[in-house]
Amino acid sequence: MITINATNARNDWSSVLDSVVREKPKLIKRTRDYVFFSNISVIESFLSEYRFSAEEFIEDDGSVTISLNEIDLVENGIDEKDAKHKLANAILEYAEDFYREFSLWANAPNRKSHIPYIFKALIINDAAKIGGLIQCRRGKR
Repeated sequence: MITINATNARNDWSSVLDSVVREKPKLIKRTRDYVFFSNISVIESFLSEYRFSAEEFIEDDGSVTISLNEIDLVENGIDEKDAKHKLANAILEYAEDFYREFSLWANAPNRKSHIPYIFKALIINDAAKIGGLIQCRRGKR
């Protein structure tokens, strides 16, 4: 059996936690509820296939606008680097706001698909690293 009863997990909390950190994730069952208990590295591997991709547009004034494909976020900067920096900060800020109101946004039909990107950004927790992950391609006007 791969599930652990919540009462048993609570009674043997230190061992369960050590096992999750050093060995493998656990499924904990409480009545009809199941909880996935894992260390961050497992979650990072789940999220590794999720990418931040964007369309890049050169404006008439020479500035660059980047529109994120996965989440409706758009930023403009003096060049691609500046626009990516602003977009990465916007991603992180959006992720923090989403998480603060998780029960609201996670249940909104047009926001559920954002969840993996939210957790990817929160786990990375570094705008510079997030900016380095944004893959841009030229958008069509």
